[in-house]
Amino acid sequence: MMEGAPPQERKKSPVRKPDWLRLKLPSGPDYEIVRSLIASSALHTVCQEARCPNQWECFSRQTATFLIMGPGCTRNCRFCAVDHGPSGPPDADEPSRVAEAAQSLGLRYVVVTSVTRDDLPDGGAAIFAATIRAIRNKIAGVLIEVLIPDFQGRPESVRTVVEANPDVLNHNIETVERLYPSVRPEAEYERSMGLFRTARRFDASLPIKSGLMLGLGESAGEIEKTLLDLLGAGCTLLTLGQYLQPSADHIPVERFVTPAEFDNWKEIALSMGFSRVASGPLVRSSYHAKDLFGGGTAS
Repeated sequence: MMEGAPPQERKKSPVRKPDWLRLKLPSGPDYEIVRSLIASSALHTVCQEARCPNQWECFSRQTATFLIMGPGCTRNCRFCAVDHGPSGPPDADEPSRVAEAAQSLGLRYVVVTSVTRDDLPDGGAAIFAATIRAIRNKIAGVLIEVLIPDFQGRPESVRTVVEANPDVLNHNIETVERLYPSVRPEAEYERSMGLFRTARRFDASLPIKSGLMLGLGESAGEIEKTLLDLLGAGCTLLTLGQYLQPSADHIPVERFVTPAEFDNWKEIALSMGFSRVASGPLVRSSYHAKDLFGGGTAS
């Protein structure tokens, strides 16, 4: 297992962020409502655990992406800020607490993701299904998007989640195939592509979503190939965002992709056949997820 970046990469001086990545951090009562609710409910959000640059904006809009079975992950991807190492067995009450928090926030579109739990026989699929059911029982007419791990390629785990009837099934491919050994050494490109095909076999009408980080050293040709692979596997919704190095121990940024380039990739992806695309430096998998599902394509 690879523990952090090699010494020569850790010593690399950080690249100065361009102006388009500099954010004004909002605050105020709405932000505090979400932060306090998450803390008092003993819940986690991927916004906080992954140090998402949009967490201040999302919390201020009373939205959050719930992170279940966390905050510790059994994998140690070199791009990710989530802590390594699970903290124990899943909490059986967590699905109901997520549902209660979503109801308290008045959410009509709920995004649920998780750490990767390779230590569990089903990878946590049953907890995803229980969370979906709990939210539906609590909020009439709610829309639910799940951002799932690869479940180590287990078809039955994918079936468990699909049969719980989420409105969107999301799984991030993250980067191009060539970079998997250095960026995601414990994941497999083809295994993730296979997950999409498996989900489509269980429900051909289920919207499938995926996302890539740019700025890790991928070429334009590799991006195009990945997009074509995603389309061929059944993905119709796409997010493209800038990779940002969480700490000096994570893989460094190779370059900052300009907003104009992101706009161009959005047009390319739409022309290839994706139905909806969110593309921009600060776009993340769950950022403005409801807008993307509902037809928004703003970067």
